Amino acid sequence: MLYALWDTRGYLFWLLVISLGCLLAERLRPWRRGQRVLRPQFFQDVFWLFFNGHYFAIVFGTVTALVAQWAAPVLLHAKAWNLLAAQPLAMQFGAYFLLKDFLDWCIHNLLHRTPALWEFHKLHHSIVEMDWIGNFRFHWMEIVVYQGLTYFPLIILGVDPTVLLLVAIASTLIGHLNHSNLDLTWGPLRYVFNSPRMHIWHHAQEMPAGRATGVNFGISLSLWDWLAGTVHWPDRAAAPAQQPPALGFAGLERFPRSLAQRFFHPVAAWLKRWR
Repeated sequence: MLYALWDTRGYLFWLLVISLGCLLAERLRPWRRGQRVLRPQFFQDVFWLFFNGHYFAIVFGTVTALVAQWAAPVLLHAKAWNLLAAQPLAMQFGAYFLLKDFLDWCIHNLLHRTPALWEFHKLHHSIVEMDWIGNFRFHWMEIVVYQGLTYFPLIILGVDPTVLLLVAIASTLIGHLNHSNLDLTWGPLRYVFNSPRMHIWHHAQEMPAGRATGVNFGISLSLWDWLAGTVHWPDRAAAPAQQPPALGFAGLERFPRSLAQRFFHPVAAWLKRWR
């Protein structure tokens, strides 16, 4: 929906720049020194990088345009609010980034707590060797869920299309870093921004006691987890390596491994059950 409002070609350029920058940083200062660049399923993740980062955006934008024509009266009323349209770009960026990240945090929680949505989100948690490109290993249905649930709350802000592009670039940079093979904590700013040291625990195969639905749900900001009490930040005495012994989720061995199966999972299973 919002994808249609800014130039996807411009975003693709920055996606490539950010990806190459993170790849280089991982080679210069890797956190897990034994981890290879061409790890298992690396080329699957290359597919997800381009498909989710560019091609599906075009398809989704086209479908959105058709839906927008059908729902024109409602959308025009929502757009008429334009709460931030008269504000400087910097203020638009800050407000939009903050609200969008909070909404994304809420939806991320929903993906973990709702069985039907968790089936889609399992793809992202099938990562067993974390690096920057894992940021885009997610099911295309997640784009529909995220954009569908955040569209109306965000459209009333009426921000400049440039802000949409800048927020997308900033979110991609932080997301790449959070999944990267880099030992970053941001120091005192860890209470505000997510980091690789923090996000690695979100991908732990075994959750801490009493946290079965997950921890550290932050997308770009860690602020919401600290406020909500969903944060997990073990000290060095509890976890000297500062990362979990294994990544994934319970039942990972039964999750499809081929790209084709993952692309249609769990839609194919649902259709089979319905028939």
